[in-house]
Amino acid sequence: MFNKRFYYLVKVQYLGYRFHGWQKQPNVKTLHLMIDRTFKYILEDKRFKTLGAGRTDAMVSANESAFELFLYEKIENETEFLALFNHNLPQDIRALSIEEVDENFNIIQSSKVKEYVYLFSHGQKCHPFCAPILTTIRESLNIELMQQGAKLFEGEHNFKPYCFRATDNGLYNRDVLSCELTENNLFTANFFPEDSYMLKVKGKGFGRNQIRLMMGVLIKLGRGEITLEYIKMSLLPESTEVMDYIAPASGLILNKTEFE
Repeated sequence: MFNKRFYYLVKVQYLGYRFHGWQKQPNVKTLHLMIDRTFKYILEDKRFKTLGAGRTDAMVSANESAFELFLYEKIENETEFLALFNHNLPQDIRALSIEEVDENFNIIQSSKVKEYVYLFSHGQKCHPFCAPILTTIRESLNIELMQQGAKLFEGEHNFKPYCFRATDNGLYNRDVLSCELTENNLFTANFFPEDSYMLKVKGKGFGRNQIRLMMGVLIKLGRGEITLEYIKMSLLPESTEVMDYIAPASGLILNKTEFE
């Protein structure tokens, strides 16, 4: 006779600076590893499994990410369970919520929208405390031109040039629901520079390093190394461009994960 399974959607946030990304890997500290270690401790000998909504790269942070927890015993008090989980997690990982879902929910295949932000400043050396979540571009950038460039990514385009080590077999037609570059009013601290900015991108799916490659092109645009026309051409179906500048990982934050 099969044991009944129970399914839970858990939302978490984390500072990714000291982790080698989400996915478990041999001999390195990852977010999935630390989360499973914590569950193994608080659940003792009870069986469980966790499955992430997606992967984040090394040093990338999340304001709201999600994973699914599979258990063979029902959680009697979700509030107490969440508090126990948080008490035993490392200080740079925090669980935000837990809710029971039915067996038809699939965290990988369920329709979801992800919103990423990329934080940066330019033209100055920033306080070292900024390093985990904000990238410093030493040169002065043309922010107004970069704002125009960001809007070019909106809509359905060929994003193969913006996928790291793309092959001929991948699916590269992606729909970016919104893309804008604005002043950063989302994350602040007294050690932040007076002016900082963020690229905010929303979509249902992204290729490997896509946001960082998009940001890299915008930085080159802001430096005057490329033009708006170059970005337009790079998104055409027949484009064979290969982007050569990936913006640093530590400025990237998975800001929201919304399940439809």
